[in-house]
Amino acid sequence: MSNPDMTKPDLHSLPQIKERLSFIYLERCVVNRNDNAITVTDSRGTVYVPAATMGVFMLGPGSKITHRAMELIGNMGASVVWVGESGVRYYAHGRPLTHSSQLLIRQAELVTNVRSRVAVARKMYQMRFPKEDVSSLSMQQLRGREGARIRAVYRRCSKMTGVKWDGRIYDPEDYEGSDPVNKSLSAANACLYGVAHSVIVALGCSPGLGFIHTGHERSFVYDIADLYKAEITIPIAFQVASEEVDDIGGVTRRRVRDAISDGQIIERIVNDIRKLLLSETEVLDQPEVDIVHLWDDKRGEVSSGVSYYDQIDIENDEELLFDGYGRIIEEGS
Repeated sequence: MSNPDMTKPDLHSLPQIKERLSFIYLERCVVNRNDNAITVTDSRGTVYVPAATMGVFMLGPGSKITHRAMELIGNMGASVVWVGESGVRYYAHGRPLTHSSQLLIRQAELVTNVRSRVAVARKMYQMRFPKEDVSSLSMQQLRGREGARIRAVYRRCSKMTGVKWDGRIYDPEDYEGSDPVNKSLSAANACLYGVAHSVIVALGCSPGLGFIHTGHERSFVYDIADLYKAEITIPIAFQVASEEVDDIGGVTRRRVRDAISDGQIIERIVNDIRKLLLSETEVLDQPEVDIVHLWDDKRGEVSSGVSYYDQIDIENDEELLFDGYGRIIEEGS
């Protein structure tokens, strides 16, 4: 039974996605609700989690979540991502924070036009090469430059930590079969994907409409996550692998969580997505609004919740409309 004194919070009064903490990974536990707090219970006891300050809940194997917990998480605007062991595989996610489709519409417009898609892809590469002009490079040239950059990052991290690097070799179906550095990379990247996915859906964008990656339901997630791997997940993975810890996945997730918080990565993802999809004016002025419009083939958008009865240019329109409505009722009865 719902509590009549428990009102749904105003979305605009909650912390914006860029102001939230990063993520919490949960497995082999029961996630429930106690008034306006999320509770997590396992064999060691119960802890309370402030749902309103979390960006994403990552639910791993053995986790169970109640309907009341999902109700609170949904009302508070956090995202939920169901993942596999150590957060390596993605299965499903919850709903977005935003009530506006502005970014989604713009994303679809940009990705379906070859010229604008290339322009956005160049912006993504420009973020990785801030001191270079990539405006004249082809997509093939940009991919080559990015490949060389990432290989250099791997070599540098290997040299700094003393961890041998034989390449990115892993099997998504066999997490334990990888060497330590690849296991740590898989865990770190899964966390970054979860956070990027959470921000993308929170802003109302489509995870599947990628500009560099394509053909996958998380193409845009990979586009965005790739902007931060060299800074976050790769160095952390090599550092954790060099320490020869027993719980590589757990240690890696905690390090990534701290790095995301310290580096204000969620806020940066929010700002980067808006810069990629919107003009400078729109980035500054885009409101968080809950407005529904009606589409018009000539005017684009018109207000909803308005009667357009007086704009109908038909003689005896009352009789015609009534007769039409009556026929619908008769046919449906």
